[in-house]
Amino acid sequence: MPHTAPEPITLRTQPWPDYALLDSGSGRKLERYGPHRVIRPEPQCLWAPRRPELWADADAEFDPTDEEEAGAWRFRRRPQDAFPLSWGPARFHGRLTAFRHLAFFPEQAANWAWLQTATAGGASARPRILNLFGYTGVASLVCAAAGAEVTHVDASKKAVAWARENAALSGVEARWIVEDARKYVAREVRRGSRYDGIILDPPKYGRGPGGEVWRLFEDTPELVRLCARLLSDDARFLLLNAYAARISGLALAGLLDEALAGREGRVDWGELALVEEGEGGRSIGLSFFARWSAG
Repeated sequence: MPHTAPEPITLRTQPWPDYALLDSGSGRKLERYGPHRVIRPEPQCLWAPRRPELWADADAEFDPTDEEEAGAWRFRRRPQDAFPLSWGPARFHGRLTAFRHLAFFPEQAANWAWLQTATAGGASARPRILNLFGYTGVASLVCAAAGAEVTHVDASKKAVAWARENAALSGVEARWIVEDARKYVAREVRRGSRYDGIILDPPKYGRGPGGEVWRLFEDTPELVRLCARLLSDDARFLLLNAYAARISGLALAGLLDEALAGREGRVDWGELALVEEGEGGRSIGLSFFARWSAG
């Protein structure tokens, strides 16, 4: 069975040319996306800002109306509806969505770097990768650019359309599926399909295209068990990420350890964080992860 790491690790995403966490504090964060500066709410920022002079020049600020995702943007200078960004080989559009984020999650860059290495290594020249709840597809683009045959699944037709646009920008291809992740995985199990790597980034709550209800705590265990059955004999990884405040990396690791009991390898777990630009930049913990790797 896999060896589960005894201690957590924090994967810290540092600024890159098209993204930086400029400052944070008082329940907000100031970020740069390409040429645009935006302010977004972030309850994790319990401290005071260090660079208050930067905040007044932000192009846009998101005003929340509740503790979840709803709210509205206020503009000082309105960005384009879609503007080009990149990370490594991936080219994609940033967009100011109605749900406070910009059509991708920058803290995931630490996972993208790991996926890039995990996909490029191994015995298979063109590994088959399944990305569930793939959203706008940056992880899919990274894996495809590393040589993988990627199947990208999301319940949102709009998100998949954006992912396809991003793939065209990046010059890569994937198989695009608009479907409830559980239904797709169950069908793949019945077909006897196999994948060399699986990415799971489920929301806390969601609905499938047929009105299917997804609840993170109730539905993730069975989905992970089904995903374990889809892994090939020479599979490289299974990566599980979650944003719910009540979950932990240790809980996710325990789930992977149980589901993959018949396999060797290692389960690492911990937290994803964004690091402020500059010397001594503070870190904001934003999501939890566990990942199994064969080697």
